[in-house]
Amino acid sequence: MPPSAKPSFDGISHGYAPDGPPVAPPPVPLEQIVGDVVDNLSATAKAEFALIEARGELALHGASRAAIWGGVAATAAGVALLALAFGAILALSPQVGPLLATVIVVTVLLAIAGGAAWRAHISYGDIRTALRRDLTNEGFDDAADA
Repeated sequence: MPPSAKPSFDGISHGYAPDGPPVAPPPVPLEQIVGDVVDNLSATAKAEFALIEARGELALHGASRAAIWGGVAATAAGVALLALAFGAILALSPQVGPLLATVIVVTVLLAIAGGAAWRAHISYGDIRTALRRDLTNEGFDDAADA
């Protein structure tokens, strides 16, 4: 191309309309648009319900497994505490006698149980507060307040 000739950009497309102005799509009837929206909403609602159901089933499965393994753990812990109590009584018996050793071990275990029960009561209060409908506690709110 000679240096005096100016370049022409007539045949170059910039990605908008390579062969001229775009062809307008035919108009879509309003009934079809409304029908598509209803179909999409219906499909979305069905998908949401399926998701809620699946999450509920997963939670139920997890809760049942947690209950089973929690029961196994609680049973094992109970047996371990029983063995610990017997061992403590046997270890203390030569020094203070069997009756006083039993009283000492039972007193310590009851103190531990009392502390655990107190902490459980506090946690139960937190749960009740979290599940209240009336968090400001200004009115009569649930049957537990009766």
